[in-house]
Amino acid sequence: MTAPDDDETRIEQSRMPLLEHLVELRNRLMYAIIALIVAFGVCYAFSDKIYQYLHWPLYRVCHDCRMIITAPQEAFFTYVKVSFWAAFLLAFPIIASQIWMFVAPGLYRNERKAFLPFLLATPILFAAGAALVYFIVMPLALQFFLSFQTPGGEGVLPIVAETRVSEYLSLIMALILAFGVAFQLPVLLTLLARVGIASSAGLAAKRKYAIVGVFVAAAVLTPPDPISQISLAVPMVLLYEVSIWSARLVEKRRAEAEAAEAAESGAA
Repeated sequence: MTAPDDDETRIEQSRMPLLEHLVELRNRLMYAIIALIVAFGVCYAFSDKIYQYLHWPLYRVCHDCRMIITAPQEAFFTYVKVSFWAAFLLAFPIIASQIWMFVAPGLYRNERKAFLPFLLATPILFAAGAALVYFIVMPLALQFFLSFQTPGGEGVLPIVAETRVSEYLSLIMALILAFGVAFQLPVLLTLLARVGIASSAGLAAKRKYAIVGVFVAAAVLTPPDPISQISLAVPMVLLYEVSIWSARLVEKRRAEAEAAEAAESGAA
């Protein structure tokens, strides 16, 4: 096990002047932007496939529905937006790795090891949130909204859904990002507990306020229907409970480490 003094010495030796830090930051940003541009080119080449993937929830609910554009340039800019969105998701591991490579040299060895589980949990939780939107929330919400169509009749004009391509894709892309980010709650709260800003007891005591906040956030982030709001709120409440358990585990390990250090100091 590396002593704290050794880690501090290593960090002191690896300190760079401000100009070198700025150069390093510039290089990391450059690599991240290049990765995003390359990913955009790849995604734009397959933008029609990405569109087909994203419009599946609507097709699942309404086989006879059609999607429209209301301006000549709308389809082009919609494909650009879809490509940039998909490129960000595709390039995010590289972007995150560049951020990590910039930050990691300033961390102790045990701190770097402590961050690795969170780095692994982040994409898994994001994928879980995205899957919830794609397979459950969007189909249920679309089924609810499309139920207001009417066939019409004598003296009654029909109400037929003709969804704009840009509006539908903007909705599902925003929801996937919103759910993916919201599912990072356990990572955020566990990190706060690790640095001492939050505690398991404090999180448990504020549970009722957190539940209210979760439902308010769900009402803001999702379409105005109870199905999609509950679909986000319930998993968020469960993730909050997971965060409390994770904070307790962090506190337990911290107490064990402190007890071991105290025992070593006493023995010395």
